[in-house]
Amino acid sequence: MKCPFCGFEDSKVVDSRPADDKIRRRRECIKCTGRFTTYEAVEVPLLMVQKRDGTFEPFDRNKLIKGIFSAIKKRPITIDQVSEIADYVENHYANALQMIAETREIGDLVLNRLRGIDPISYIRFASVYEDFTDIASFVEVISELEKQGVQETDVSNETEISE
Repeated sequence: MKCPFCGFEDSKVVDSRPADDKIRRRRECIKCTGRFTTYEAVEVPLLMVQKRDGTFEPFDRNKLIKGIFSAIKKRPITIDQVSEIADYVENHYANALQMIAETREIGDLVLNRLRGIDPISYIRFASVYEDFTDIASFVEVISELEKQGVQETDVSNETEISE
């Protein structure tokens, strides 16, 4: 780290502590003993989403959460559970070092999480994501859930999200 006072290229870390999403480091120049502060942050690669029509747009966590909220309206799902789903999607691509995600993949990740949390929310999200056009599509998804033995879980002791 270059000293802002004398320009010397070496310094030592005197103190480190977390600060927001960064690490605050107090440094001391080895040459002039001047002290200065630096902030270190993890650089997250930009995730691009490939839409069904072939166009690309940057991944938007808020857009994902908004879509999940529309599916869980008046259902017993907590804000923490929604945040965990969004974290899971982001971490999935970050851990795989993948910079491009298809909307279909993102939808599948969300559906897999919703299936285990709340079947009704799962069906609601699937109806938009899969673009159901007839009743048979709904019946097929419900039959698939019944075959897998998924039943509504009791989460009544958790905080509900409703409008």
